[in-house]
Amino acid sequence: MTDLEDKVREAVGKVVDPETGLTFAEMHMITGVKEGEPGIVKVDFVPSSPFCPIAFKLAMDIKNTALKVAGVKKALVYCHGHMMEQQINEMTNKEQQK
Repeated sequence: MTDLEDKVREAVGKVVDPETGLTFAEMHMITGVKEGEPGIVKVDFVPSSPFCPIAFKLAMDIKNTALKVAGVKKALVYCHGHMMEQQINEMTNKEQQK
């Protein structure tokens, strides 16, 4: 694991699930952090339920937290095990129009 992967895993692990009050690390929601190209990280997570009503918010919280880590240029966040994972992943990783 690279130094940046460690820093991102630690940062996103501190995000608190508003439903339970527990951190993502405590809930084991972060299943992977990988730096593909320098500064570009991919974070995989599993929400607490396949029907979690705030899974999109959680994905955006992870993305915004990862982007605050020094050295991260781009963060891609992928939800797994949710009934709307495809839509969540598309919306979370859509490039912003300039």
